[in-house]
Amino acid sequence: MDIKTNYLDLADGNRMPQEGFGLYKVDGQETMNASIKSAYDAGYRLFDTAQLYGNEQEVGTAFKELEIPRDQIFVTTKVAENNQGYDQAIASVKESLKKLQMDHVDLLLVHWPIERAFFETWRAFEDMKKAGLTHSIGVSNYQMIHLQYLATKAREMPVVDQIELHPLLTQKPLLKFNQDQQIVTQAWSPLGRGAVLGEEVLKRIADVHHKSPAQVILRWHLQNGVSFIPKSVHAARIQQNAAIYDFTLTDDEMAQIDALNKYQRTGREPELTYEYDKQY
Repeated sequence: MDIKTNYLDLADGNRMPQEGFGLYKVDGQETMNASIKSAYDAGYRLFDTAQLYGNEQEVGTAFKELEIPRDQIFVTTKVAENNQGYDQAIASVKESLKKLQMDHVDLLLVHWPIERAFFETWRAFEDMKKAGLTHSIGVSNYQMIHLQYLATKAREMPVVDQIELHPLLTQKPLLKFNQDQQIVTQAWSPLGRGAVLGEEVLKRIADVHHKSPAQVILRWHLQNGVSFIPKSVHAARIQQNAAIYDFTLTDDEMAQIDALNKYQRTGREPELTYEYDKQY
């Protein structure tokens, strides 16, 4: 198994690479082209962007200029809070597809739960899937209560829940809930934006396996059955993040990493975003 062949089965019958490439804060066409080329050459096939990132046009142009075949990549984008609501969501996704220069994405996510348009947005997602604008639909930053609430009216449930997840925020109850509901959990900020890399226990484990602390964390995600989307604009680090398939963490090492949990977020609190209808 390696990054190119490692896929997860989704509840709707589609498949998704377990490890992907995050495009948050990757800006400028030259940087985008270089980053995507490095990632594709290293074996990444999942590429994750969002309306909020403001770089969908650059992402689409990079795929075209690099002549990367559409059927060789799995592309995710997300609908921003301002574009939520039935009509707004559909119009915004059509605009995203124009920027991406594609007729569909592989996975479409609601970026954050907001009270103002909670059910209307999801109904739009269900209809966009039927119309072929996306192959799969999911959510991002939904906690257990948001998913339970969604289930009261949804015709079909999300197949992916992309959440902040790293050793300082392990979210074990949500992981179990998603697993029980056949929802794949996907980690954004899988390395905690660097906040966790200095932990001594990670350095010790890394030394044992002759790997970096970042590689140990990504292997922890891999063995937890979680999808994850590390980002970097440095070719060496992009390759390093993909080189995690030649070692295995022991049960004791996995438990040591789990024990680092401090309920510490680097991003927003989803429930407050839900209440304020924006990222406050």
